[in-house]
Amino acid sequence: MGLVSTEATPHHHARLRRRSMDAGDTSAAAAVAHTPARLREALAALSKAFESGDCSDGSAAAAVSDLLNAAADAADAEADAEDEAAAGVVEEMLREVHAFLSSPSSNQLAIDALSLELVKPVAKLGALMRNCWDIANAIIEFFVSNCNPRDMLSILCEAVDAPLASNGSVYFVLLFKELAKVLVLIQRRHTEQVKVTLPAVLRVMNAVIPECDEEHGKIIVDMYNAALRIGNAIQEMCKKMVNQKNEELCSVLSLYSLQNIALVSRCKQQHILSACGSVVLQHSKILTFCGFTYLGLLTGNDVTSATDKISKDEDADLLECFSFAMNGANLAVIWTYMDDEISKYAGAELESALKDVKGNHTRMWQAINILRYVLSSTHYPWVIKSHSLDLLLTIANESRIEEINDHVDVSSSGPQIFATLKAIESVMISAPDALMRKKAFATLKQVISMVPSSQRFNILQALIKNSIFPSLTAILLDLVKDEVSREIRRADQDIVESDQLQDGGEWPPPWFSHALELVELILKPPEGGPPCLPDHGEQVLSALNLLRFVLIIDSRGSRSRKMFGEETMRKVYSEWLMPLRPIVAGIQSESEEDGSDVANHIMCSLNPVQLVLYRCIELAEEKMKGF
Repeated sequence: MGLVSTEATPHHHARLRRRSMDAGDTSAAAAVAHTPARLREALAALSKAFESGDCSDGSAAAAVSDLLNAAADAADAEADAEDEAAAGVVEEMLREVHAFLSSPSSNQLAIDALSLELVKPVAKLGALMRNCWDIANAIIEFFVSNCNPRDMLSILCEAVDAPLASNGSVYFVLLFKELAKVLVLIQRRHTEQVKVTLPAVLRVMNAVIPECDEEHGKIIVDMYNAALRIGNAIQEMCKKMVNQKNEELCSVLSLYSLQNIALVSRCKQQHILSACGSVVLQHSKILTFCGFTYLGLLTGNDVTSATDKISKDEDADLLECFSFAMNGANLAVIWTYMDDEISKYAGAELESALKDVKGNHTRMWQAINILRYVLSSTHYPWVIKSHSLDLLLTIANESRIEEINDHVDVSSSGPQIFATLKAIESVMISAPDALMRKKAFATLKQVISMVPSSQRFNILQALIKNSIFPSLTAILLDLVKDEVSREIRRADQDIVESDQLQDGGEWPPPWFSHALELVELILKPPEGGPPCLPDHGEQVLSALNLLRFVLIIDSRGSRSRKMFGEETMRKVYSEWLMPLRPIVAGIQSESEEDGSDVANHIMCSLNPVQLVLYRCIELAEEKMKGF
């Protein structure tokens, strides 16, 4: 990784030299052997080399680095962090380095040379040895304060990219804090420097956070806070800039905060609100600084606008690091629902944005569909998904929504609506408690009801065809039955209001063919053969109930207004119903003979199937007598 720079520095050549010890020096014994006395000798030799000008090969700084690397490797390999004697030796070594750096007689060129070599081993020792954190932090902070800021930015980014075997979270917290400090010191080409820094930071967070569980609670929250400091530093940079460059940097900052909110929301802490609420609040304030509004977060328009401002070929890698920005927009709103302090900060703005969204069908569907990102993800805790459903119900809770939606066309949003409904289904299936599953079902029904009636059957049909769970398919078929009932009431009301004769309008109505197609999908599966019983008993029962409902409705109409033609009725009877009768009867007979608990359960589950099947056969036979 390289930083944008137009200046050469006297120690760039040192970045190419060897950075690690021979493998034989990684034992615990080697760490003790590398005493502070040897380190003092190496530091003295370094000082003498720079005073004499004999430092072109970087070997003097390498000798210091090798001693610290050996100690760090030994501590990492042998768990020396628990060895008080070894920890004391390492702490003394770090204090020797700090004393050398802060001495009034120190040579700036020597300090620059050490800054290239020591950041990684010092940070690693600070992470591995609890007693060394403060002195390690002081050493790196000294480099940040006394060396070229852009050189230090490059050095810190390189250290952030280094793989670690253990205690990586602590290591990165230390480096993130110093990155925040050095960013504020950058005087020129702010945007370019930030664009190189953030991918390194976000790569680490994306890798480390999923690996952290409940026991890593404090340190992972420390990492969230350290990443927030980087955001605050970029905000300070934005204040120094004007015009287009400021706008571009603000866009980068806003996407960084959204990515952070998405990552923070993955926290596995049991009490996620108290653990992470303050971090999300500060990122929310950054979003406000960047010009984001709750209306733009609800619809995703602010995210799109920010992305467009940096969508250049050279920024492809940067944009990839903001892959969860749209999730972050969802979550910024959801956290406002969840957290009292964030809600207090938002004031009336969220309520105003919700009112605006519900009054405009395009924005409403944008806001509904954007929530699929959180609901469909496996990364977020159930408490966040529960509040996501609350938000969705709030957006969908519009008393006149059906009347409004009948005059709009959402066919272009069909794939997004389908994906949103599938995301809600995933919560219905996987949620750990019954109340949340019930809430998800209520949300599913509400969103489906918002689809214009002319397109509602298409959505239901797509959901049923893509369902792999019989119980879910049964629920969706019940919704189709409810939809048929609604269409009949609507048609009756239209006749009354328009004072028309019953024989007017399209016949048979569109819902009739939709309903029969879905019944056939279950009772005569496209893959061939009868439905799988008793495994698919629930969906078969729902399909039969839907068919019975349609048959009863048709039997109430006048002879001239029957929906079932002779050919259709005979197909239903001979191809859907009659093949089922011996299958159901056979399973019931076998279960009676078996007498086991499993067999009794099968009998109980198939009893209602048998009853509804026989009723459908009776209704079909009555209708066929009239042909």
